[in-house]
Amino acid sequence: MRKSLWAAVVLLLTILPVFGFKVIMVTDAGGLGDKSFNDGTWRGIQMVAEELGIETKVIQSYEQADYIPNLTKAAQEADVVLAVGFLMTDALAKVAPQFPNTYFVGIDFALENYPPNLITFVFKEQEIGFVAGYIAAAMTKSNMVGFTAGMPIPPVERYRVGFETGVKLYADLHGKNITVLKGYTQAFGDPKKFKDLAVSQFAQGADVILAGGPGVIETAMEHFTALAGTSDLVGLIDYYYETGKGFFAIGVDMDQDYMAPGAVLCSVLKGVDIAAYYGVKWAFEGTFNAGLKVLGMKEVGSILSPMKYTKGLVPTKVLAELEFLSSLVKKRELVIPDTQETFDAFVTPPIEFPF
Repeated sequence: MRKSLWAAVVLLLTILPVFGFKVIMVTDAGGLGDKSFNDGTWRGIQMVAEELGIETKVIQSYEQADYIPNLTKAAQEADVVLAVGFLMTDALAKVAPQFPNTYFVGIDFALENYPPNLITFVFKEQEIGFVAGYIAAAMTKSNMVGFTAGMPIPPVERYRVGFETGVKLYADLHGKNITVLKGYTQAFGDPKKFKDLAVSQFAQGADVILAGGPGVIETAMEHFTALAGTSDLVGLIDYYYETGKGFFAIGVDMDQDYMAPGAVLCSVLKGVDIAAYYGVKWAFEGTFNAGLKVLGMKEVGSILSPMKYTKGLVPTKVLAELEFLSSLVKKRELVIPDTQETFDAFVTPPIEFPF
């Protein structure tokens, strides 16, 4: 009887969460449900929570004034606090030193000084944007593509420069002349502003737009549906094969292909889930080393969505070229510019594809 009771206790302990270890994510103003940056970070937290059996919680920020109070509240009750978004840089720098017994993980920014309880992750968005730009350039029929974003903060600008590099590289290698339309809403979580921006870029002639915020994907589906006379996936694909015409968005940060099957050409994956996963796991395991961590194509691995609905639309040759170019990027034999200055100086190198 005692043995069976003890076995039951042991079993119960193994399946219950480790309530002594708690993780709290403090969102930026976009919040959960953005199907992008915040959701991606939360996904990484859930992955490690499921693996380790730890407790998790989210605190929503609605404006920048919420950052310090929210981070402070989280630090008072959690073992690990994740601060999501570049705009939290100053807030985290102020709060983290006040709670030396709490681990802090910052996503998407770097700091000048790092106390022993703080790490931050930044990403080589230029490499992710490069993939999106190359595919956009390969698929445009109008020779005009669009880039949409919220605010021109450093991570966003690395995306833009990478996107423009991908477009330039494809255009130079294939003898095309492609125009890139660029637009900012000055807000990250406003679907209407992004929708208006996408409508404007489609009206100017773009047929592929990088969806830097909510509303762009919906707009692409609306335009494609109106053009093809159907919102059915098969109907959209058939129309594109028959006419060569369509309107497409490219998803950002997470796999957003499912949001508008047929109208989302592909998605490029940033790896915020991987950053969140390792930030929490290192703290839990006691292998937490303070400082800046940089993740790029080499560290994250594949950054292109499976393209479940549209892979047949992109020529195999284009995907093969992109795979080869990506291998050069990972080996640092092809360096993607990360600033406007380095982009202005970028010259497409002589590249011979091995096929």
